Amino acid sequence: MSSPGIKEASKAWFARCCPNQLLENEAFEQSTSPSRYDFIAATAFSLHPNDQFTNHECLPTLDQAFSNMKRAYPNYPGTDRADRIRDQEYYQLSLSNHVCLDYIGHGLFSYSQQLHSNAPFFSIIYKSVNLYAQITHGGQETEFETKIKERIFRFMNISSDDYSLVFTANQSSAFKVLAESYPFHSHRNLLTVYDHENEALEIMIESCRKRSGWVDSALFSWPSMRIQSKRLRKSVVNKNKKKKRKGLFVFPLQSKVTGARYSYLWMSLAQENGWHVCLDANALGAKDMETLGLSLFQPDFLICSFYKVFGENPSGFGCLFIKKTRSSVLKNSNTNTGLVNIIQASNRPLFLQESRSNDRGKTVLSSSSSVSNQDTLEIQEMRETNDKKEVSFLEIWKRDKSIDIEEKSRKNEASSSGVSSDVECRGLDNADSLGLVLISSRVRYLVNWLVNAFGSLKHPHTEDGVPLVRIYGPKVRVDRGPVVAFNVFDWKGEKIEPTLVQKLADRHNISLSYAVLKHVIFVDKSSEEKERLVEVKSIENKGQNSMLIKNKDKFDLRIPVIMATLGFLTNFEDVYRVWAFVSRFLDADFVEKERWRYMALNQTTVEV
Repeated sequence: MSSPGIKEASKAWFARCCPNQLLENEAFEQSTSPSRYDFIAATAFSLHPNDQFTNHECLPTLDQAFSNMKRAYPNYPGTDRADRIRDQEYYQLSLSNHVCLDYIGHGLFSYSQQLHSNAPFFSIIYKSVNLYAQITHGGQETEFETKIKERIFRFMNISSDDYSLVFTANQSSAFKVLAESYPFHSHRNLLTVYDHENEALEIMIESCRKRSGWVDSALFSWPSMRIQSKRLRKSVVNKNKKKKRKGLFVFPLQSKVTGARYSYLWMSLAQENGWHVCLDANALGAKDMETLGLSLFQPDFLICSFYKVFGENPSGFGCLFIKKTRSSVLKNSNTNTGLVNIIQASNRPLFLQESRSNDRGKTVLSSSSSVSNQDTLEIQEMRETNDKKEVSFLEIWKRDKSIDIEEKSRKNEASSSGVSSDVECRGLDNADSLGLVLISSRVRYLVNWLVNAFGSLKHPHTEDGVPLVRIYGPKVRVDRGPVVAFNVFDWKGEKIEPTLVQKLADRHNISLSYAVLKHVIFVDKSSEEKERLVEVKSIENKGQNSMLIKNKDKFDLRIPVIMATLGFLTNFEDVYRVWAFVSRFLDADFVEKERWRYMALNQTTVEV
C-alpha cells in the first residue's frame, strides 16, 4: 500500500509523461514546448549585452552578471529562501570563501545543527549477518536507528509497506552486498546504463563475471551523451518472446557526470522482459525522489547514500531498499559482510570530536562515539577569507555565547535511556522546507546559466573562434541534471589536462570533480576530436562474455573530464566564480604564470 505522498507524486509525474513517444527513438528526449523555447531564449540573453568573451578581464562584474541573470530569469529571486538557509545554517561556506561543486549527495545534518542542536549524531558499526535473514526476520535495532529509517523513508518518498531497508557502510558496499546476494549463477545477465566509470558498479560487474555472468552496457552518442536507444532496446528485449531475459538491470535516472536524464520507462520495459531492476538513486538531488512515481514503476532494488554534510565529510552510510515481494530472489544469499548498524554517537559538535588523517594527509572529522575528555582537540582551519584572515571552527563556536557544550554533555550523560526521543536531521528538513518546485527551479536556472556562460568563452585571434570550453552531455535544456561535464582547450585546440585544471581550481578556492566518460560511440570514426580526447587503455581478456570482446573492441576508451555539480544550496556567486576562473585560460600564458607564482611563494609546483 503506497502512501498519499507517493500517490500524489505519481499523478504529477504521469501528467507529464507521454509513454507512446518513448524508446523507439531519441525524439522524445528532444521534445519541446513553448515554455521550453522561452526558457532557452531567456538563457541566451542571460549574459546581455555581450554573448562572447575573448579576454577574462572583459567579463562583467559579479553584480552586473547577477543583474543580467535576474532579468533573464525573473523568477530566480523567488528562490532566495535557499540563500537564507545557507546563511543561517551553512555559514561556513561564506566564511571559508570556498566554492564547493565537487559532490552530489544528501546530508543528514546541517553545519548549524552540529553547533547548536542537542540532536544526537551517529556512528556505524559493522555486523555479520546474512542479508536474506536480515530482511525476512529482522534484527536487533535501537530506537535511534528505527527513527533514522523512518526519516529516510519519508525523505525518499518510499513506503515501508513496500520496501525493506538495510544500511551499508557506503554506496560501494550497497552495490557489493546486492551483487554477492543476487543469483547471477541462474540469472546470468547484468545490463547497466552508465556513461562513466563508477567504482561501486565495477564491484558488481566483477562479482557477476566471477560467477560466469554476462555483462552488457548501454552506449552513448558523442557528444550529446544520449542513450543509443535502439541498441539498448535490443539488449533489454529478447527476440524470443517465450523466453524472457533473466538478470539484473542497473539503471540511474540521470548521469551524475554529464547531467543526461533517462526515461522511467526503461525500467518498465526491462521488467516486462523478465529483468530485475535496480534503481541507482545516488545521482538524484534533494527532493528528486518526489518525481519518481514509485507506485507506477517499482524497482526491485534501490540504492542511495547519505554521506556528506555540505562542505564537510564527517560520516555517512549507504541504503539498500529491497522490494518485499522480491526478497525471495535473495534467499540463497551467502554474504555476511557489508551491513551496518547506525548507533547514537556523542552529542558534541563534530569539530570537538576526535580527528584523524585520511590518505591524502588532510585532517577530517570523525563521528566516533569513543571520544573522552582527554581527547586532543584538533580543529580543521578554514581557508583564508577575502581579507586574508583565517577563521577556525573553534572561533565560530566561541562567537555564539548561547552554546554550553559541557552542560549539554552532562544532560546527555544523565539521560537514563541514552537515546534521544527526537532525531533531528536538519539537512533533510531544510530540503523539505524548500520543496521540490523551488529547488528544481533554482538549480535549473543556475546550471543552464553556467552552461551558457561557458559557451560564451572563445579564444582570441582564431579564424573559427575556437571555444575555450567544450561541454559533454546536454547543453541548455529545461530538464538537464544539475552537473556539467567539460574540458578546457587551448587556442590550438589541444586539451588541457583535467587534473591540472582541477588543481588550479583548488588553488583558487574552487572544488571541482574529476571523472572518466565511457561507453561512447563516435559517429565519425576518424574524428580528430576523438584523437584529442580519448585515452586508450589496454584491457585484459576478461572472458568471452565480456561485451568488449563481443563487440570486437581491443581497447577500453576513456575520456577524462572535469565536473561542476550544483546543489540546492549553490548560489549565483558560486557559478560565477567558476566561470571567471575558467575564463583565465583565455590567457595563453595563464598556466605558466600560475606555476611561477606558486614557485615564488614557495608552494608546491603545479605539474604540467
